[in-house]
Amino acid sequence: MKAIALTPQTKNVRLVDWPEPKIEMPTQIKVKVLQVGICGTDREEVSGGRADAPKGENLLIIGHELLGEVVQIGENVKSVKPKDLVVLMVRRPCTVCEMCKKGCSDMCQSGLYTERGIKQRHGYEAEFVVDEEKYAIKVPPSLRSLAVLTEPTTVVEKAIDHASRLQVARMPVDPDPKKWVSGKTVLVAGLGPIGLLATMVLRLRGAHVIGLDIVDPHSLRPRILEGLGGKYVLGTAKNIQDAQKTYGNIDMIVEAAGIEALDFELFEALGTNGVYVLTGVTGDTPPMSVDGATLMRNMVLKNQVVLGSVNARVEHFRQAVIDLEDAKEKWSGVIEQLITSRTPYAEFDQVLMKRKPDEIKAVIEWAS
Repeated sequence: MKAIALTPQTKNVRLVDWPEPKIEMPTQIKVKVLQVGICGTDREEVSGGRADAPKGENLLIIGHELLGEVVQIGENVKSVKPKDLVVLMVRRPCTVCEMCKKGCSDMCQSGLYTERGIKQRHGYEAEFVVDEEKYAIKVPPSLRSLAVLTEPTTVVEKAIDHASRLQVARMPVDPDPKKWVSGKTVLVAGLGPIGLLATMVLRLRGAHVIGLDIVDPHSLRPRILEGLGGKYVLGTAKNIQDAQKTYGNIDMIVEAAGIEALDFELFEALGTNGVYVLTGVTGDTPPMSVDGATLMRNMVLKNQVVLGSVNARVEHFRQAVIDLEDAKEKWSGVIEQLITSRTPYAEFDQVLMKRKPDEIKAVIEWAS
């Protein structure tokens, strides 16, 4: 079969012939890959950044945002059958920490987890993959056109879930974290795929969303934001400083930009009792100066919380499928615009190593 493989820590990425995987355990499924989304992690890998091949190997099949179709199942598999659409989880647990033993590998304490297409496990940019049934989440046929967005949606599902749980614990007005954001004002910083999917989830929960970016207000990203019922704000220093004056108390900030200067500047916008959740990963940049005294004083006197969030567990994958279905029904034609290109796998270099200015989510097509 064909696969897109990388020599880690180099820019050497190419289409290769690879042995087709086979089911070896009764709990495994074989999946025909239909689509794989491209994200910043993939582009970091192919630019020579973080990526680790499986132990004893010098190539890594990349890709972790999969939509596939089941073609074969092991004799003990019960939850899916051939022809079912599925998405597959990314992270696999370590064998030593309590979090992984309890099914929470997204909170791995040892750092010994592995990840498909990223860290010591081959990914999904291939014609076929084999995996354990427990890592497969079934997708309804009605969601086929959007299901490749499931994995990035899980990133914000977890971030918003954990931030809301913290707020419920601190301010026990309603015990349901999903209801906490209803009526709250949330600032989403960065309107790439993660920011727009965060807007989608927050709007489904009833939040008032302000979307911050530096693009033309008439361009695609602000139009999608507004199509979801959000309000676009140009990310100037003055607009950030005036956010509370203009929009009232900012109850939550979801950071999806990965720009450290902006990340610290946004603290000025966070309101009393606010929660600030970071999802972006910054690159290696020179040190910067921060007004630590003001930052610490505000966090203490305003009862503010800051947390980082990465990866997701199975319940976030299931919720992502539900929310994408609901969004497709509620905002028909809007969410679909997040996928700005679909490229045959043989032409992967046209999108994997390049990024068009108007791109939101690029997808590699492996099969129809």
